[in-house]
Amino acid sequence: MSDPSQPSAPPTGIATAVTANAGPPAEAQIYEQGYRRYDGQRTGVAGALKTLVTQSVRAVLGIGRGARHKVMPFAVIIFAFTPTVVFVGVAALLPGDLEEGFLPTYAEYYGFISAVLVLFAALVAPELLCTDRRTGMLGVYLASPLDRRSYLLGKTLAIASILAIVTIGPPLLLLIALSLEDAGPETWSEGLRLGLRIIASGAIMSAFYAGVSMAVSATTDRKAAASATILGLLIGSAAVTNGLVEGGDLDRRLLLGDLLSLPSELAFRIHGEEGDWAGRDIPTPLIWLTLLAVIAVCAAWVWDRYRRMLVRR
Repeated sequence: MSDPSQPSAPPTGIATAVTANAGPPAEAQIYEQGYRRYDGQRTGVAGALKTLVTQSVRAVLGIGRGARHKVMPFAVIIFAFTPTVVFVGVAALLPGDLEEGFLPTYAEYYGFISAVLVLFAALVAPELLCTDRRTGMLGVYLASPLDRRSYLLGKTLAIASILAIVTIGPPLLLLIALSLEDAGPETWSEGLRLGLRIIASGAIMSAFYAGVSMAVSATTDRKAAASATILGLLIGSAAVTNGLVEGGDLDRRLLLGDLLSLPSELAFRIHGEEGDWAGRDIPTPLIWLTLLAVIAVCAAWVWDRYRRMLVRR
C-alpha cells in the first residue's frame, strides 16, 4: 500500500512523453536577410502581352496539357488541310486538261472547309475568354502590367492567329503545292498576287470570326453556352436571310445579314471571282462596309462588357 505522504507517480504514458521531449530546445536560424532586388530583364507591358498571346495559343492547341485537350483542335486543323492533300494528289495524277475542271479556285476552297471554320470559331474564343472569367485568371492578368485594353488586345491577337491557321494556311499551302507540281500560276508575279489575295481574304475572315465569337464569349462565362450561341448565330442568320430572300421575295441586299456567307463572299470578290451571290446586285463596297461594320460593333460590345466588368484582383 502506497504512502499517502509521498507524491503519486505520473501515469506511464505521460512519463514516457515527458522523457522523450526532455532536452534543450532547438535554436532558430535565419538563412536570408534583407530584400533582394530583381536582377532579370524587365519587359514591361510588351513582355506581358507577348506572354499572354503565347500562353493563349498554347492553351487552345492543348500544348502542355493532357492528350484530351489536343484532340479537338488538332482534328479540326487536320480536317481543314485534308482537301489540300486531296487536290494536290489529283493535280499530280490527272492530266492538265482534266485537272483544270476538277480543282477548285482558291476562293472556292473555303466552301470545302466552311463547317470546319465555323466549328473552330465556336471553340477558340470561349476557351480563352470564358475560362479566364470562370477561373479568376482575369484578375491575375490584370494584376500584372496588363490592363483591360492590353488584355483584350492580347486575346484578340491570339484568337485571330489561331483562326488564321485554317483561313490562310490551307489555300496558301495549296498554292505552293500546285506551283511545285507545275499546276499553279504560270509566272512569279501571278503567284505573288494570288498569295497576297489569299492572305488578305484569310486575314479578313479571321478578323470577322474572331469579332463575332469574342462578342458572344464576352456575354457569358459558360463555354458550352457561348459555343452553342456562336453556332446558332452563324447558321441561324444564314437560314433566316436566305429564307426571307428566296421564299419571301424580299430585297436581295438582306443577304448581307447572312453572317455565315458574308466573309466567304468577300473572299470571292477579293479574288475577282463570282461567288454565291452572283447576280444579286450586291456591290462589293457594300459587302466591305457591312463586314467592317460587324467587326466594329462586335469590338465595341466586347469593350463595353469588359469596361463595366467587376474584377477581383
